[in-house]
Amino acid sequence: MTQSITTVDLTGDPRRRRKERRVRAIFLAAGLASIAISALIIVALSGEAWRFISQVDPAALFTVGWFPRRGLYDIPTLIIATVLIAGIGMLVAVPLGLGAAAYLSEYASPRARRRLKPTLEILAGIPSVVLGFWALTFISPEIVQRVFTSAKPFTMMAAGLGVGVLITPLIATVSEDAMRAVPTSLREASYGLGASRSTTVRSVVFPASLSGVVASLILALSRAMGETMIVFMAAGAVGGALRTFNPLEPGQTMTAAVASLATGSDQVAGEGLAFQSLFFVGLLLFLITLSLNSISNRLVRRYRNRY
Repeated sequence: MTQSITTVDLTGDPRRRRKERRVRAIFLAAGLASIAISALIIVALSGEAWRFISQVDPAALFTVGWFPRRGLYDIPTLIIATVLIAGIGMLVAVPLGLGAAAYLSEYASPRARRRLKPTLEILAGIPSVVLGFWALTFISPEIVQRVFTSAKPFTMMAAGLGVGVLITPLIATVSEDAMRAVPTSLREASYGLGASRSTTVRSVVFPASLSGVVASLILALSRAMGETMIVFMAAGAVGGALRTFNPLEPGQTMTAAVASLATGSDQVAGEGLAFQSLFFVGLLLFLITLSLNSISNRLVRRYRNRY
């Protein structure tokens, strides 16, 4: 005699269902906590930032440079230096990172990949203060000042090169993972049509992994714009900076401005709104990073390929 099966029998073991609900609740709490932390950061920054922007003289936001202890809050000075240093870093890191990713994914033997990939990831773990000291003691005198004899000991160029070394492993690791995820059948189809390995990488693997590559570039750009210690040590201009587009001059990024102004005191001495300017710069940097992440998500969704 065949026993009938009810819907209750198909729901599974009650203990397993309770465990699944607990795990789901934990993951939901983790996701909500990250959103709450981001909201709290905005709230913490917004109050003092609004006090700064509502009380500061608008003319002080567009002056000759960033000297907050003297009441000069030239925001373009910080933005220009941040973009210049991040741009130099990307010019260094993009070809090196994508080249390393293509080699590890398409050219390296399994044995070489097992040795090189962990080494590359270890490089990503080097503290930025060490890279900042290296940029100051090696990159600046041995590279920048030898190539550009008019360069000063502290330059945005040296800081940008140091940032480029910092973000290269990030681009390489994320891009290599994206390239390795491309189905082998696509490569075999390309080889079957007579394409060389380099042509396959350029015309098949790279377009198929474009969403992951774009995500790695945006992530690296956000990391470059948010870097503190390298630009704090190698770019100079600790007390302030004049507005300049010359990468061979000292400069001050948004992160370095916050670090240099807040060093040694909880309440920054100087002009009345100097302390509040830290919150405004921090909020501005947070919004820029958030915008970059939003752009990255849109680009990933747009160019994502499913196989």
